[in-house]
Amino acid sequence: MLHIRLIALGNLKESYWRCAVAEYEKRLGAFAKVDIVELKEYRLPESPSPAEIAAALEREADAILNAVPQRSFLVALCVEGKQFSSPELTDQLSHVMRQNGALTLVIGSSHGLSARVKSAADLRLSVSKLTFPHQMMRVLLLETVYRSLSILHGTKYHK
Repeated sequence: MLHIRLIALGNLKESYWRCAVAEYEKRLGAFAKVDIVELKEYRLPESPSPAEIAAALEREADAILNAVPQRSFLVALCVEGKQFSSPELTDQLSHVMRQNGALTLVIGSSHGLSARVKSAADLRLSVSKLTFPHQMMRVLLLETVYRSLSILHGTKYHK
């Protein structure tokens, strides 16, 4: 069974996001073991300098990389990442299941991810060219993975 770890900076404040995440965790349970790790977002002043942002991203990178299991296929969500159709992502996940058995997805803070996390990633993924709130991205990403695993297992979810 595939082991999925979702590493996200910050926590879900609103109950409707927590309910949506819980629903997809439950659905994914038919195909994978899901583990969500929430890491603390480094606090910055209201108008941070580029140097302060870079330092915060590096501190967050330490926590992120320490939370990645060994031999896990690491996917970093970032604007410059590759975009896939649902069937294409399904092919990618199928490969991960055969080769690694473990998938780690990383959603950075509001300032993104450090170059160190991006370079450590096996895949840089962009869900869309649009910008979404980080809390919504967690739900979108879990739904996307659920859809791909549904395709892979031949269920009727994907139309």
